[in-house]
Order: sequence, then structure tokens, then C-alpha cells
Amino acid sequence: MTDYKKEKAVESSFLTLEKICDDVSKIRVLCVGDIMLDRFVYGSVSRVSPEAPIPVLRQSAVTTMLGAVGNVARNVASLGAQAEIFSVIGDDAEADELQTVLNAEPGISGEICRDASRETTVKVRYVASGQQLLRVDKEVVSSISDDAETRLCAALKKAASSAQVILLSDYAKGCVTEKVIQTCITSASEFGIPVIVDPKGTDFGKYGSVDVIKPNASELAAVVGRTLLDERSVEDAMTELLASIPAKALAVTRSEKGMSFLQGAGTIHHMPAEKREVFDVSGAGDTSLAGIGLSLAVGATLEAACQMALIAAGIAVSKSGTATVSASEIREAIEVKKSNSNRRQRQHLPVDERIAAWRSEGLKIGFTNGCFDILHAGHIRSLEFAASHCDRLIVGLNSDASVKRLKGDARPINGELDRAELLAALQMVDAVMLFTEDTPYELIRQVQPDLIVKGGDYKPEDVVGADIVKARGGEVLIAPILEGRSTTGIIEKSSKT
Repeated sequence: MTDYKKEKAVESSFLTLEKICDDVSKIRVLCVGDIMLDRFVYGSVSRVSPEAPIPVLRQSAVTTMLGAVGNVARNVASLGAQAEIFSVIGDDAEADELQTVLNAEPGISGEICRDASRETTVKVRYVASGQQLLRVDKEVVSSISDDAETRLCAALKKAASSAQVILLSDYAKGCVTEKVIQTCITSASEFGIPVIVDPKGTDFGKYGSVDVIKPNASELAAVVGRTLLDERSVEDAMTELLASIPAKALAVTRSEKGMSFLQGAGTIHHMPAEKREVFDVSGAGDTSLAGIGLSLAVGATLEAACQMALIAAGIAVSKSGTATVSASEIREAIEVKKSNSNRRQRQHLPVDERIAAWRSEGLKIGFTNGCFDILHAGHIRSLEFAASHCDRLIVGLNSDASVKRLKGDARPINGELDRAELLAALQMVDAVMLFTEDTPYELIRQVQPDLIVKGGDYKPEDVVGADIVKARGGEVLIAPILEGRSTTGIIEKSSKT
């Protein structure tokens, strides 16, 4: 039986995320904390230095951008809101460069106080083939001067009256002092706006009664003083920590395990991470801070805010450097999630009803077929190829009797129901249809797909059902073969061992 209440909740969550994207343009965000220059030196490595056993990087490009709270502001601006940075830098050449970079950033302004007693923080990363070889930090880790602190707090108080949220980014370089924290909290309380903190160190109590503290799993483990091996240990640590500090909620980022959040004495919720290829994790925490802050600023729940943060961070880690995420990328990701959800929701419908629904929506329906007796990498590649050329993919599956006639009495190894269940569990497959004939011709006539994909040494015109598809303006594609992968080969290899 279909859980329509659950389907409605899923649909509502997507509408909430879309509304967040719509509303952020009205938001003014105060981004407070340590700022730095992030410099990336890119190149290639083809030899080892004769002077020492180290790689020689042949430089090809250098990029410089705002880091730490500067990257939080960049993400806020790229998502469509107005960001104002409040921080302290040195009075040196790097400070001039940072100010120049800041002035060139659209949608960002702020109060950057100069402090002659300190250096401007610069992080230089050396990268080859997507891998960081070395990072060099130039920094002063000490509290800002009293004069700089006074000027910073005065600017914060003045700006808070027209802001909708304060994001406090602590990189432990000295800008986030007790007075700065208190100014953020009192100003937020006066104007009824939330404060979200990305913390550092092991004393989270110093951040006072902020609305949300957003540590990562390693920082949470350091605070409670023990290793967190599983969800139960994470839950115990979150409950223990939140009960011991004035903060109202915790949102713990857990890398590939997603995010967990807790409000007051409520229930801990675990949310899965977005599944993407990770290219560079630099600045992902800044992106998630921006996502949570903007969501809460427009009145979303913490659950919706964490979902938005996970989507944004998932996009960020697929890019190089301290990357930003745009509102259009968020919208595109939401559309993908909606599409995948719609696929899952329709699994209870008969295949013919699903096909009719897909056709009424103007979706391109693809078809491929096979025995899929022992599922292997060659099958997966072929299915991925087929799915990439259509909106919905139907797999025609030879019945047991059909396989036996084609492959011999010893086949199939796996029965038709098992084979169908395995295929249906694959994300790229939208429906599995059994056929008892030697070929899927009658099934293709029934489905009337817009595309047929066949793997192997075929010509498109020789593929079974090509005439049916071409008669209705469709196409036939041949999927590349992954050499050395076949069910027959697997069986022969296993029989020799």
C-alpha cells in the first residue's frame, strides 16, 4: 500500500527548498570571524627533485580568493543574498591584496578593520592532478588588538538592525573574541535574528546562547574527549554536549555520513549525504554554514536548513578549491532529487500505468534487454549508457525458459525473479519487464519506446525492434562494450577454481 502521507511530506520538503531559493534574495547576512586569503598554485608533476626526495611542481596557474569567513560570504552571495563581512586583517601587502579581491566580489561588502600588530593570514595550497601536495600557512594566532576589537564590535552593532542572520565563523586566528561573540548575541537578541556558529576548539560554551552550533564529527569527538565510532556514540555525544552548553541546537556535519542535528531535548535526526564524486573538500564547511544560515533566515526549520546545507556542500566538494555554489545549481540538484523521488513513488504502479504517466509528461522512454544472469561491471556500464540517453529506462529481461533455450540447460544461474529484483534495485533502472520469447520484439511493440540501446557488435539497423522505434521517430544506439566482462567468462573462470 502506498504511503501517501509520506509522499506528501517528500513533496512538501521540495517545495520548502525551492521557497528558500526564492526568498534568499531578500536576505542580508552578517558574516563575522576570521578572514584569510586562499591561494591555489596548480601545476603538474613529472619528476622528483635531484636535491631531495620531493616532487617538482611545474606551475601552470595561480588563483586567489577569500577564505574562512570570506568564503562563507562568497557562498552567501553566490546563493543570491547580500553578504557583509566583519573581520580584522593586518596592515601589510597581503591585506591590500585581500581588500582588492574583496572589492571585486559581487554581492559582498563589509567592515574589514586593519590591525598593524598582526599579519594577514594567507594559506597557499600546491595542487597537481587534483591532489594537494603541500599547504603553507602564514598567520598570527593571537587575539586581535583592543582597538580593532572595539571598532569591529561598533560596526557590528550598527549593521545588525538591518540584517536577518549572523554567521560566526571561528578559525581560531584571534578575531572571534569573547566581546565579539557577546556583541553578536546581544545584537541578534535585540533584533530577533538567529546566530549560527562554525566553532573551533573544545570550549563550545564560550559561544553562549547561539541558535545553532555547527561542528564537524572530529570537532565533536574532541569536545567530548572520545572517539565516535557509530551513530549511537554520535547521538550520546550530541546529547551530552548540548545539555552542557547554552546553545539551542547542534548540527554536526559528518562528511560522507551526512549530517545529524538536535534541538534542545528533542530527538536526534540523521540525514544522509548527497552522493557525489568528491574532488576537493576545501571550504565545504563554509558552504554548509551559508546554507543553514540562509535557510533559517527565511524562516525554514532546522531540518530544511540541514537538507539545504547538505545539497550545497555536496555540490561544493565536487569542485576544485574553495568553491562557491549558486542558486541555479541548488535548483538543479532539487530537480534531480524530485525526479528520483517521483521514480520511487511510482514503483507501486503497474508498468503500463508508469509508462503512460511518463509519456504524458513528455519524458523520453528508453529500452534495453538481456539475460543479466550474473550481474557484472559490463552490465552496469551498458545500463548507465542507456540511462544517460533517456529520461526513463525499461529493461526487458529474458525469462528462465527463454534463457535456457538461448544459453543451454545449465542456465540461468539465477532465477528470473532474483535477476529482476537485482535490476530493479539499480538507480538507473525504472522498470523491469519479463518476456518469454527468444527476442523482445513483442515487448518492444507493446512498450513503444523512444530509444533502444543494445550492447555488443551490432549495427543499429540489425537490432531487434529497430523498425518499431524508427517508425515512430525514435533512435537506436549501440552501447560500448567493457572488454573482458561476461557471464560466460565468470562461469568458466569459477569452474576452473
